[in-house]
Amino acid sequence: MKIGYARVSTREQTLETQLSRLADVGCEMFFEEKISGAKGRRPRLEAMLDQLRKDDVVVITKLDRLARSTAELLRISEALIEKGAGIQSLDEPWADTTSPAGKMILTVFGGIAEFERSLILARTEERRKAAMARGVAFGRPAKLRADQKEVVHELVNAGRSISSVARTFDVHPATIYRCIKESRSL
Repeated sequence: MKIGYARVSTREQTLETQLSRLADVGCEMFFEEKISGAKGRRPRLEAMLDQLRKDDVVVITKLDRLARSTAELLRISEALIEKGAGIQSLDEPWADTTSPAGKMILTVFGGIAEFERSLILARTEERRKAAMARGVAFGRPAKLRADQKEVVHELVNAGRSISSVARTFDVHPATIYRCIKESRSL
């Protein structure tokens, strides 16, 4: 059986175009989702994967509707293989695991995409290290300057409450606790 999976990222977007195309190619069952692909959990996708049977074919309009990363695509492909099901993308005819050639091409492209991602991560790490060597600071700016931290310690040691000191510097009490903890660990 051909099973259509359609997904859009936001509630404002519509699934109509995808559903129409999936129906045109003979999908008998549809799973629809209005959720970002970046979300870790997509309930309708998981429900579809759970109910798949041998020889079912999951049909999508584009690969990015199904998976947002190579790792996720490979995870979904493995789940399909375990069930004896296939995948078919309408916009990427090479992504058709119902044929031996499609399986091979998808595997090769998956490997290339993973290799490309590794290169990007390596270059990013090199640039980050170079920036740190130049003195570039990463992360959020500190809420308190060094001179303010000294005053925090003086006020706390003088008996002022944490919440009172926090109000003095217009910060959350947790910031004052971190400041005190940092000085104790030095």
